[in-house]
Amino acid sequence: VGGHYAPLVRHGLQLYVSGQIPRVGDQVVGTGRAGAEVSLEQARAAARISTLRALALLQRALGSLDQVDRILRITVYVQCTPDFTQHSEVADAASDLLHTVLGEAGIHARTSIGVYQLPKNATVELELQAAALA
Repeated sequence: VGGHYAPLVRHGLQLYVSGQIPRVGDQVVGTGRAGAEVSLEQARAAARISTLRALALLQRALGSLDQVDRILRITVYVQCTPDFTQHSEVADAASDLLHTVLGEAGIHARTSIGVYQLPKNATVELELQAAALA
């Protein structure tokens, strides 16, 4: 962690996962700007990797993903060109993965946003809020 924050904060039954970029080990595997050097499918792959990282943090905090009551909300930031308009299609990759892994508990509220740049030149950054079972 590069600052005074935590990758995940739990407050009661609420879990807040800090922004996750598509990192595997120490390497950011999805970099660049969607609509330029990054295709829609590459951006979607970056969103899936970011989602897997968020799920891994939830699993570590709860002991099992079976303890997730619901994914409440995700925000997907997409580093993109000014004319790129497929932010929702990028975010769909994250939403689809959450539904595949968690079923109905993976259905959530969502915002997708196009941005000029992200940390480490990542194509996608995903943050997530979840509720644990009581």
